[in-house]
Amino acid sequence: MHSTESALLKVVNDIYLATDAGEYVILVLLDLTAAFDMVDHDILISRLRDLVGIRGVALAWFNSYLSARSVSVGLADVESVTTPLLSGVPQGSILGPLLFSLYLLPLGSIFRKHGVSFHCYADDVQIIMPLTKKDTYSIQPLLACLADIKAWMSLNCLKLNDAKTEVIVFGRNMSGDPPPVDLGFLGQYVRSVVNDLGFRIDSDLRMESQINAVVKSGFFYLRQLVKLKPFLSRQHLETVIHAFVTSRMDYCNALYAGVGQSGLARLQRVQNAAARLLVGGRKKDHITPVLASLHWLPVHFRVRFKILLFVYKSLNGLAPSYLVELLHPYNPSRCLRSADQLLLEAPRARRKTRGDRAFAVIGPNLWNALPLYIRQAPSLPTFKSYLKTYFYSLAFDQE
Repeated sequence: MHSTESALLKVVNDIYLATDAGEYVILVLLDLTAAFDMVDHDILISRLRDLVGIRGVALAWFNSYLSARSVSVGLADVESVTTPLLSGVPQGSILGPLLFSLYLLPLGSIFRKHGVSFHCYADDVQIIMPLTKKDTYSIQPLLACLADIKAWMSLNCLKLNDAKTEVIVFGRNMSGDPPPVDLGFLGQYVRSVVNDLGFRIDSDLRMESQINAVVKSGFFYLRQLVKLKPFLSRQHLETVIHAFVTSRMDYCNALYAGVGQSGLARLQRVQNAAARLLVGGRKKDHITPVLASLHWLPVHFRVRFKILLFVYKSLNGLAPSYLVELLHPYNPSRCLRSADQLLLEAPRARRKTRGDRAFAVIGPNLWNALPLYIRQAPSLPTFKSYLKTYFYSLAFDQE
């Protein structure tokens, strides 16, 4: 339900809307040093008791879960002595990220105190700060907020990893013009491209850096899979292609909304090469019949599919609240035939390269363009089936 994709969709949505309104935006990415290993058990238990309201047997269970842990390192037949674990939550577990998020709960009050927008995903903290002319592009609230965060972390056995701190500034247009403000000590962390939860974001929001990385890795893995093809059945080869290539192309592909045709065409070439590898086609063969036979939607339809998937989840209680609150049902001022069509309000944006790409804008526009029977799908699997069939007909039936 909460994923890196939904987190990035919300963050980038806010950046698009702020820059569409003519504001500069600073995105600060904070990383914590050995975050999961530094959690103080006594402080965590107090958070569970005082902030979450866990009491009695449940609290005793958590106390038992965290206490009496030990660690040792084994290499071949040699094993180190066992050492007690006096802090930290288990990594790789289901409870680990949840307990760590609860440990960071008081951070929210610090951000709200300074009026700074934020989004936390486990130990990755994203701070979004619009700079407005009305406030003379002041970043003092942000600097004061960061100072309070560092002080709070010192009191809670945590430490910011300055080496991984990144700052990126988004301009009001595609040229990425810098804001007329001194960024202070943050200036040393400014980058033109940042890696946010595994997705590369550039300051002009063209997503070229991410597309370059996906195309490079996609062709790399395809070259390796050519060597494996003689040893794999077609079914197993398709599974491996999806695992190593398609998964990378689909990761956060909702953020490709509004990307230029040249960027999508490069991604499409990767998919075409993967399809030809699977079926043994030649480079000069027409690719559309191949994709149709494999039931692979072209890249631009996969982008729309992902966006609409998040819209459906948001409307049916399957998405986090920070996405749900971006969508609003269409309620006409007077009784109209469209009142029972399950439509959404489609906000108007100023810039095609900014506001029109925000999830809060493109999501409702794509949703309203769907046939009613798809919007009325009773379940997520049914919606996905209807939507893929609909896009399949748009992509291939006209050929």
